[in-house]
Amino acid sequence: MTDTDRAAAIADIRAFNRFYTQVIGVLEEGLLASEYSLTEVRVMYELAHRDEVTAADLARDLALDPGYVSRLLARFARRRLIARVASPHDGRSRLIRLSKAGRAVYEQLDRRSSAKIGELIAALDGAGLARLTGAMQTIRATLAPEQRPRDYILRGHCPGDMGWIAHRHGVIYSQEYGWDERFEALVARIAADFVDNFKPHRERCWIAERDGEFLGCVFLVEKDASTAQLRLLLVEPHARGLGLGKRLVDECIQFARVCGYRSIMLWTNSVLHAARHIYERAGFVLEREEKHHSYGAELTGQYWTMTLQPVVPARSTHA
Repeated sequence: MTDTDRAAAIADIRAFNRFYTQVIGVLEEGLLASEYSLTEVRVMYELAHRDEVTAADLARDLALDPGYVSRLLARFARRRLIARVASPHDGRSRLIRLSKAGRAVYEQLDRRSSAKIGELIAALDGAGLARLTGAMQTIRATLAPEQRPRDYILRGHCPGDMGWIAHRHGVIYSQEYGWDERFEALVARIAADFVDNFKPHRERCWIAERDGEFLGCVFLVEKDASTAQLRLLLVEPHARGLGLGKRLVDECIQFARVCGYRSIMLWTNSVLHAARHIYERAGFVLEREEKHHSYGAELTGQYWTMTLQPVVPARSTHA
């Protein structure tokens, strides 16, 4: 990144910060039409959701000055919003909890916050809401990758998956590349053909999910007796960076070898840089390109192939 690019990025982020802080009302004298500041409400949130916390814990976890936290808690104590009790693990430590009055104040602020956000997103349709939350998840994953959950499972397809796969392809490719609904229609046809002609011993669909949430997918289908075709690789924006795309492609390659395919082919477009990088690192080779106009865009289609080494059965050690 050049100094010019970095300066432009800083300016964009600062502009977004000014916009967002105004939208959510943190510039007001009291947050959510209350007498409490943003920091005070944030501390109340921590106290409402943690059973055992000390002033030192709050200062450390919220990156606040310990003296400032002490003064803030003293104010809460004067208003009888908190109670302090001895720690059962260390008699020298004092645990801080919301009092009954403090919890009532917090719950009222929590309801106001939810109502305010509800008003903010009221005009958004499903696609707009998904775009908004996806962008927020991307920001979190980019700026704080250590907070990004990394556990997910891979499973086979089940009823309801094909419609969701078509939907998410349509939404994501529209948002990121401007492709129109004809791409979603293509995905729906591919998924329908897969279900109608499914060969369990030669074909497979993998769904990646975490706590029931769809994270991505890929298909491997029979092109001909010796060739498999990799199709519909997709990773949700907020799940990128987990190595999920590589994992899905590796599953396809391993399964193709076990099935006895001699090669795998795939068709993609040159604008899909992240996917192309995964294919290249996995060992696929670009065979040819062709210009085409599809989904409302001028594109360059690419054909990639991989030659597979056959699986050699383990040799028996018995005579």
